[in-house]
Amino acid sequence: MSKFYYTARDKSGDKISDSVEAPSQDEVITRLLSQGFTILDIRLAAEKTGSRSLRDAKNKALFRQAKHYRVTSEDLVLFCRQLATLLNAGVTILKCLDIISRQVASRKLEDILKDLRKSMEQGLSLHEAMAKHRAVFSELWINLAESGVASGNLAVVLDRLASYLERSAEFKKKIISSLIYPGILMSVGLMALLFLTIKIIPTFAEIFKSFDIKLPFLTRLLILTSDILRKFFLVIIGVVALSVFLFKKYIKTKEGRRRLEDFRLRLPVVGDFFRSLVIERFSSEMHTLIESGVPILYSLDIAERSVDSVIMADIVRKVKEEVRQGKPLSRPLEASGFFEPMVVQMVAIGEEIGEIPQMFKRINIFYQQQVETFLARFVSLFEPLILVFIGVIIGIMVIGMFMPIFQLSQIGSKV
Repeated sequence: MSKFYYTARDKSGDKISDSVEAPSQDEVITRLLSQGFTILDIRLAAEKTGSRSLRDAKNKALFRQAKHYRVTSEDLVLFCRQLATLLNAGVTILKCLDIISRQVASRKLEDILKDLRKSMEQGLSLHEAMAKHRAVFSELWINLAESGVASGNLAVVLDRLASYLERSAEFKKKIISSLIYPGILMSVGLMALLFLTIKIIPTFAEIFKSFDIKLPFLTRLLILTSDILRKFFLVIIGVVALSVFLFKKYIKTKEGRRRLEDFRLRLPVVGDFFRSLVIERFSSEMHTLIESGVPILYSLDIAERSVDSVIMADIVRKVKEEVRQGKPLSRPLEASGFFEPMVVQMVAIGEEIGEIPQMFKRINIFYQQQVETFLARFVSLFEPLILVFIGVIIGIMVIGMFMPIFQLSQIGSKV
């Protein structure tokens, strides 16, 4: 337990300075906010007044060493939630940024928050300050911040954004965790095949040189493959690495990204999975935006710039233009041919009863469940398939290596 000194204002506006013992500064903030206090300052108490500066310097150094540099999705979720909580408690946004910057776990985010405060002190608004750090704050962040400030409901908007970020992060974790085991299984299998090809087959090849027989085609093919891999291993690795680099560079272009997405969507079975991922992201953003009070046209504009799909961005752009002309949202969605009839009908119903945000939320939940179900089935089918595939390849290699021995045994029995 540590001792913290705090300065705050109670519900009547009176200024209070006191101390409290708690395991962390976050716990102190939670307690004070739950009591309805407006936090002005919090600091860790030093055991001795004379050593306060040295103690603070040591604590700051140790705390900074414990931080990581990059900004993770968890860092952004926590920042958004803390900012919404402090704003709800009546803390000014500049003070919020100061308090949060001293407790974030990311050194990069700490520097960014300090820059946000500095920019706002110089006259920029929150969304304008965020726009200087687009590598961290997406279009969704920037536009929701602008909408929240304009409507006077920034705390409410940030709370909804935090919920959206939490759902997205949890959904990504489920996808990644579902693919970890198949990835490990595939990697181990390929390493085993590579080991057999580079180490075991050459040993048999040396033995076969002493045999005065013509080796079977399969055996000769395996030995040739092994020789090529051993002689040109570094060249092959270099070619593969260069190909991967050029491929990544190409798909960063708009045309390359479009072709890759089009290829993925045309794949049998898996194409529906990628389509579901895109619709899930789109519906989640639309639900968050419209529920936060952003008009539909503005929401479509933000979704067009923030959705992680070139094909979906083109579709949203066309939908936006038709909605601007006065058409219902459901009609251009149906005309795009990208969305299933169920999505179109739910949006149409939402327009009729005035509950479009709730309909987008239900669409989002449906596609999340669909993606999770697909992944569960894929993993359950992939594991035995990859085991069978690796077993067949190893079996072929074993047969190819032992075929000459079988030939020798047959020749020996005839003699």
